[in-house]
Amino acid sequence: MRPNTRNKNKRQRPSDAADSYSQILRKIHEANDVTDEDVNQLFMISKPLCQGCRVNTRDNPNCFCGLVPPPNGSRKSGLWQKTSEIIQALGPDLSSELRASDSTPAGLTNLGATCYANSILQCLYMNTAFREGVFSVEVDVLKQYPVLDQIARLFAQLYASKKSFVDSDAFVKTLELDNGIQQDIHEFLTLLLSLLERCLRHSGVCKAKTIVQDLFRGSVSHVTTCSKCGRESEASSKVEDFYALELNVKGLKSLDDSLNDYLSLEHLNGDNQYFCGSCDARVDATRCIKLRTLPPVITFQLKRCVFLPKTTAKKKITSSFSFPQVLDMGSRLAESSENELTYELSAVLIHKGSAVNSGHYVAHIKDEKTGLWWKFDDEEVSELGTHPFDEGSSTTQSESNGAASSGKTKDVKQSGSSSIKSEVFSSSDAYMLMYSLRCGKKESQEGERENPIDITNGEVASLQQPEGGYLPSHLDKWINDLNATFLETCKQYDLKKERQLKTLTERRQEVRTILSEAAVQSLEEQYFWISTEWLRLWADTISPPALDNTPLLCSHGKVLASKVTCMKRISELAWTKLESTFNGGPKLGKGDYCRECLMDGARMVVSSDSYRDRRTFMKSIASDVLSGKCEDGNYYVSKAWLQQWVKRKNIDAPSEADAGPTNAITCSHGELMPEQAAGAKRVLVPENIWSFLVEDALKVTPEDTSGCPCFPLDSIQCSHCTSELSEVAGVEDALRTIKAKQRQNHDKLATGKAMALTPQSRYFLLPTPWLVQWRSYINMTGKNSSSVPEPELLDGVINTLKCQKHTRLLERLPELVYRRGSLCQKNPSTDKLTIIPEDDWKYFCEEWGGIVDKGVSALIEDSSNTNRSASQDAIDLDQDSSPDANMEIDDQQLIIRTTPEVCEECIGDRESCELMQKLTYSEGDVSVCLVRGKEAPKSMLNADSSFEVDRRMSKRSRRTNYGKQTSLKVSATTTVYQLKMMIWQLLGVMKENQELHKGTQLIDQESATLADMNIFPGDKLWVRDTEIHEHRDIADELCDTKSGPQDIEEGFRGTLLTGDITFEAC
Repeated sequence: MRPNTRNKNKRQRPSDAADSYSQILRKIHEANDVTDEDVNQLFMISKPLCQGCRVNTRDNPNCFCGLVPPPNGSRKSGLWQKTSEIIQALGPDLSSELRASDSTPAGLTNLGATCYANSILQCLYMNTAFREGVFSVEVDVLKQYPVLDQIARLFAQLYASKKSFVDSDAFVKTLELDNGIQQDIHEFLTLLLSLLERCLRHSGVCKAKTIVQDLFRGSVSHVTTCSKCGRESEASSKVEDFYALELNVKGLKSLDDSLNDYLSLEHLNGDNQYFCGSCDARVDATRCIKLRTLPPVITFQLKRCVFLPKTTAKKKITSSFSFPQVLDMGSRLAESSENELTYELSAVLIHKGSAVNSGHYVAHIKDEKTGLWWKFDDEEVSELGTHPFDEGSSTTQSESNGAASSGKTKDVKQSGSSSIKSEVFSSSDAYMLMYSLRCGKKESQEGERENPIDITNGEVASLQQPEGGYLPSHLDKWINDLNATFLETCKQYDLKKERQLKTLTERRQEVRTILSEAAVQSLEEQYFWISTEWLRLWADTISPPALDNTPLLCSHGKVLASKVTCMKRISELAWTKLESTFNGGPKLGKGDYCRECLMDGARMVVSSDSYRDRRTFMKSIASDVLSGKCEDGNYYVSKAWLQQWVKRKNIDAPSEADAGPTNAITCSHGELMPEQAAGAKRVLVPENIWSFLVEDALKVTPEDTSGCPCFPLDSIQCSHCTSELSEVAGVEDALRTIKAKQRQNHDKLATGKAMALTPQSRYFLLPTPWLVQWRSYINMTGKNSSSVPEPELLDGVINTLKCQKHTRLLERLPELVYRRGSLCQKNPSTDKLTIIPEDDWKYFCEEWGGIVDKGVSALIEDSSNTNRSASQDAIDLDQDSSPDANMEIDDQQLIIRTTPEVCEECIGDRESCELMQKLTYSEGDVSVCLVRGKEAPKSMLNADSSFEVDRRMSKRSRRTNYGKQTSLKVSATTTVYQLKMMIWQLLGVMKENQELHKGTQLIDQESATLADMNIFPGDKLWVRDTEIHEHRDIADELCDTKSGPQDIEEGFRGTLLTGDITFEAC
């Protein structure tokens, strides 16, 4: 049972420890001697051995807990880090890349987006005939054509490398492929086979020279037959070669249906009639594709990508598609064959992902020798068993590859043939299928074959293959060297790992052993001091430095008692082991404490006691001064400074805060500052406190030659500062009087109250911003009055209201409205002009430098007055307002006449410029709200450009009463499509399901810009999720967007696949 050490090892408070330390030093000072008991207490030697701490205790030199973790514990770094993490720091363990067995195929590295190339290369390699054909190419030809050399070396590594995966970087670079762009796997296969065919024709080895066309190339013809005379067109006899048959998938469920669709008749009639040369007329006809020859390896390209004319994008068809394990192609040839044309499924290439231009390719390939299926996923290769998909998938679609097996053998009726027993598989992601010919009887062919295998003429090939596999001598030597280097690297890593583990085990055992022997069992036993910092480093480092005790020494080379929290007391046995192993020092034993430093420390403690007592007494007097109980003060000090000084805790010596008791009450002239000045409050303190404060201040700042300014009771305030304060006070009093007078002159304008207007009366117009600034200025009094600037002089302000070209009014006139029977300005707070009475205008001219005759006057008249000498605007009264019944204004229309008149020409030019700026904004915020339910709130339907976005609103969506809301950064050139993509990303509503509105306006033109749709900064939009289309990942849309039509059409342009191989010859 673990002993209870909770109370025994309870850590003391710092204040308690300091008091105990000080008491021992006071005792030493009294006795003028240091006893063994004093040493034991100061160095805490008598403290019990610690066994239960979770962390190492600083105030117990006998505690060694926490230096190492528990037996099964670990730490984030150092000696006790997890062994697996320490080994990982040695670098990658290449042994993990060893191939499991010679029968396990090797994978290929994915260099970014090269999974399409890896899948095709694995299919070609797993074809024994093609692999051996590549290996039989002469060395001279390999040197002349780098692509042949690289594919031969790649196949050699896949065949005999000891690594579980092979680096395809050299082959990809030779083809000049961009490893960051995903390409179409069918296009790559076609171009690669064409390139290899052109290169291999220069070989003198028969088997290698025509291996591509012998294995993969078939032929078709497009036959057009006249329905009238029955003759075929001249072009029908033209034969076209193919490496893969492209089959439709859309609307079709099986490979049999797709082949029927591929070979089906197309009727040419109506506007699409065919011109028959024999009939010399346009006639009805039929057109179809006929299979002329079939290769031993048939590749079917399933056309899962369809073009969407509406969006000009491509979409992947993910419907399930079934295909048999055994396929009879005999009945599908244009001419009957002498051989049994039964094919077996040999490879399935799968495209994972819903986007056309992204996703991932994997290949499921059958081993011709063992009959086992393997899954090739770049570097990862796994066995699938005797089925192309997981055998346990049964009839349920597999989540890993989107494929399913029926799990049963069925009699499959294939078009034009008798039923054959075959297992049927289905997949929603199968992109390419490869079938290999199953030969019932093999006929040897003599001589070289210049043309592909013509199955219709009985030329079913039995290509001459050596038994088993082999490598040419140059490739065999090269791969053996690679394997030897790889195995040697693995061996060196294992040796390094073994040494590291051995060192780790020895160090850990050493640390635990020494720490178990470190405790000193009795007071009489010899012991030594060691630095805790070094001990921690030694206990937690694989290769610790030399032993270092110098931080524990005083200036006399002895142990400092004040360092007791930074050192540990260890046994002689532990010290001997550490010293012999790590050298260093110095050696600090039982009696190596410094007597001189102890005596000096004792004297300092006594001196500190005396200072603390004096300071406590002075603080009590200072408290009486501040509370007004002490009236015999003789010297001035700052009141604020003294208040802070009293609040500070008692200390043993003066601090920096004790400097400058009179700094705050000393003016720039070095004299006593007037008490009316800001922060210059002062109090009188007795002479004894003043002497104490000055003494402390001089100790803290001995370099200050000016000392501490002294202001006795009879000191006179600075005359310069007094007069300045008096002048400032006079100016402030005068300003307050002026403001009060203006508030009196403009009673209603100063308070901002609504002002009733009277028809046939003369008024004046003022800029509303100037009036707002004036109102803030005259209403601000007190200490902060100077923070509000004065308004500009009226003469200059009125000039800004007039255009320079015609000297006419450059602003629209405000609207009028009847409220509670009174005529008033409709929106005085938002209008650019405010109507004021004539008397107020005259007062303003006197107060703010205006000229009465130069003001903008306004006269409110009814429409019966037809004088056009000044500007006039007809004002329709607000329909919602209810004028007083006693006023006869039923059919009244009011007109505001201004002098000078409104300049419509200049206002129109200015508004045009403002509109252009608005239409070309570069950055602004619009608010978008996701509305739940069928109807949007009225606030949304009535939203216009005057809506102001909350500046505190972040891009993170937040919830409102009617749905989520977010703010988006946009510009005038942002398209509606881009806006919808932002909404998709932040609010999670798919682009196709967004019903976007501004007020009642539907925004659906994705190619239009926001400026085209009159969407400006501050607008509030709302969107509804129609949930019509099935949800899809935004990553698919982003990928399609990045790969635009131009990018897609690039394909393999600029690579060796589309180049001239003659330029690559060395």
